[in-house]
Amino acid sequence: MLLLVGGFLLGGAYSIWRADSDTKGRTGPQIGFAVVLLVGAVLATASGILRLV
Repeated sequence: MLLLVGGFLLGGAYSIWRADSDTKGRTGPQIGFAVVLLVGAVLATASGILRLV
């Protein structure tokens, strides 16, 4: 279950990272939210792997 949550969060981080404006680029809050989702994805995936071991 945690691996699915990690994958979902990783997909969300990737989606937010790719959604940049052609003229302004990525905004500060966009980068911050993508980093928060990426950290959550790594933690959830690591927890899921450790539960399997």
